[in-house]
Amino acid sequence: MQTKASSSDVRTAKLGFVVAVVVIASLGGLLFGYDTGVIAGANEFLKTEFHMGAGMTGLVSSSIDLGAMLGVLIAGYLGDRIGRKKALSVAGLIFIVCSILTALATNVAELVIGRFIGGVGIGLASLLSPLYIAEIAPPKIRGRLVGSNQLAIVSGIFIVYFINAAIVSSHTDAWNQTTGWRWMFGMGAIPAILFFVLLFFVPESPRFLMARGREQQAMAILERVNGSEQARVDAQAIRDSIEMVPDSLWRELSRPGIRKALFIGVLLAIFQQFTGTNAVGYYAPMIFKAAGAGTNASFYDTVWIGAIKVIFVIVLMLIVDRVGRKRLLVWNGGFMALFLVILGIAFSLPHMLTWLVLGLTFLHTIAYELSWGGGVWIVLSEIYPTAIRGRAMSIASFALWFATYLVAQFFPILLQVIGGTWTFWIFAVFCIAMAVFMKKAVPETSNKSMERIQTDWIQAGGSNSTSDSM
Repeated sequence: MQTKASSSDVRTAKLGFVVAVVVIASLGGLLFGYDTGVIAGANEFLKTEFHMGAGMTGLVSSSIDLGAMLGVLIAGYLGDRIGRKKALSVAGLIFIVCSILTALATNVAELVIGRFIGGVGIGLASLLSPLYIAEIAPPKIRGRLVGSNQLAIVSGIFIVYFINAAIVSSHTDAWNQTTGWRWMFGMGAIPAILFFVLLFFVPESPRFLMARGREQQAMAILERVNGSEQARVDAQAIRDSIEMVPDSLWRELSRPGIRKALFIGVLLAIFQQFTGTNAVGYYAPMIFKAAGAGTNASFYDTVWIGAIKVIFVIVLMLIVDRVGRKRLLVWNGGFMALFLVILGIAFSLPHMLTWLVLGLTFLHTIAYELSWGGGVWIVLSEIYPTAIRGRAMSIASFALWFATYLVAQFFPILLQVIGGTWTFWIFAVFCIAMAVFMKKAVPETSNKSMERIQTDWIQAGGSNSTSDSM
C-alpha cells in the first residue's frame, strides 16, 4: 500500500511540475490575447480623438499583425538558436515596451509604432509558447496542454474586454476619449512584467537541449515529466529524430512528406484567420452598435464573447485528445459557415434584430473555440521535425499573421463598401473550403509522439494523410 501511495504521489508531483511550467509559458498566450483584444475597446475613442477614417482605423488595428509577421520570422530563428525559454523572455520585454508606448501615444504614428512593436512580441509568443508546451508535454495529454495556450489567449481577450467595459462604464465619454483608452493599453504592462519574471523559473525545452548536445540537462527534465524509464525511451526517440533530420530547413524541405506538411501547415494557418473570428474580435463593439446596441451595451456584449471563449476553450482542452483534432476542425468549419450565412441574412433585414446578431456571433465564437482557435496551433506544434520545428512553424505562422493583417485592415472597409451581408458570406465560403481541406488532406495526430508523426511524414511521403478515419 505504501508503494502504491508513493507511486501516486510521484505521478502527482510530475503532473504538478508540468502544469506549473505550462501555466507560466501560457502567459505568453494571455498577453497575445490582451494586446490583440484591447483595440476592440479603444477603436471608437481613437477614431474620434485622432479623426481616423475607416482606412486609418484598419491600419491602427492591423499594425499589430504586421509586427507579428516580423515576430514569427524572428521567433523560429531565435527559438532554434538561443532556445525557446530565452526567446520567450525577449517577447516578455517587448510586451512591456508595447504597453508603455501605446498608453503614452500622442498621435496615430506613435500608436502604429507601439502596436507594431507589440506585434513582434505577439509573433514570438504565438509561435514559441505552443511550441515549448508541445515539446515538454507527455503525448497522451499534449493536445490538452497545448490547448491551454489557447485558453490563455482567450482569457487575455476576456480580461481586456472586461477592463475595457469597466473603464467605459465608470467614466464620461469625454474622459474615455482622452484618457480611458490609455488605461486600456497601459494595464497590459502588469501581466507582461509577471510573464518576464516567472520565465526565470521554468526549464529549457528538453528537445532543444538534446538538439544542442546537452543530453544530461535534457534527461533531467524528461525524468521530471515522465519518470526515468520513459525518459530513456523519449531521449532515444529524440536522438533518432535528430539524426534522421539534418539541421537545415531547406535540405529537409526537399523531402516530399515534409514539404507537404509545411504546405498543409501554411494553409491551415491562413484558413484559421478567414473564419472571421478576428473580424468579430477587433470590431465587436462596432458590429453590435451597427445591430442597434448602445455604447455601454455593446461593450458588455463583447465581455460575453470573452466569457464564451474561455468556457469553450476549456471544453476543447477536455475533448481534443479524445475526439481528435481532425473531427473537431471539420465539423465546426461547417457550423461556422452556417452561422455566418445566417448572420449575413440578419444584416440584410430591414429592421435588424439585435438578439439574432448576438446569438449568431456567440454561436460562431463557440464553434471557432471548439476547433480552429486552438486546434490549428496544436497541429502546427506537432507536425514538424524537432531540428527545424521553430523555423517551419515560423513560415506557417507568418502566413497566419499575414492573413490576420488582411482581415483587420480590410474588414472595416468591406463593412462600409459592401455591407455586413456580403462580408459575412465571404467568410462563410472560406469556412466551407477549410472544412473540406481538413477532411481530405490532413492526418489525425492525436495520441502520437512527435517523433512518430515526423517518421510518418518522412516514410510515407505524407501519403497517409487522407487515410485517417473520421
